[in-house]
Amino acid sequence: MMFTHIDENGRVKMVEVGDKEDTKRLAVARGCIKVAKSTMKMIQEGKMKKGDVLSVAQIAGIMGAKKTSENIPMCHNIFITGVDMKFYLDEERSVIHIEGVVKTIGKTGVEMEALNAVSVAALTIYDMCKAVDKDMVISDIRLVKKTGGKSGTYIREGEKFERESFGSKY
Repeated sequence: MMFTHIDENGRVKMVEVGDKEDTKRLAVARGCIKVAKSTMKMIQEGKMKKGDVLSVAQIAGIMGAKKTSENIPMCHNIFITGVDMKFYLDEERSVIHIEGVVKTIGKTGVEMEALNAVSVAALTIYDMCKAVDKDMVISDIRLVKKTGGKSGTYIREGEKFERESFGSKY
């Protein structure tokens, strides 16, 4: 079996993508963070001492997408054409759902950028709320959709993309 990230001497390498075609690419990732009901209320009312939790998490998610190649060793530095972060507050279950959408036109996909965006946004929410809630749980970070490239479109079974899901379609 040939590994794409190992050379003939068994050393790690970054895959060469220079000969691949540029295509329009999109990746959507989602995850969530469960918080205490009192934490959810503080977030909604803007009472967290560190500031507006979701605004900061949105910026952090965008920055996370842009910095992915600095965090993931074999990830290419990609020209990102757009990043959108969305948050849905499920008050009943006390869960904040996070979605990251990353776009590019290039030779390799942006799945890792979308996953990193969601992860960094969730970690930022945790950081901003940890003084009042140490029991938060980050979970279910996953790729839900990707388009473009040789492998084409992937949609994770059971995911919804209607307007009521996160406010937009792709």
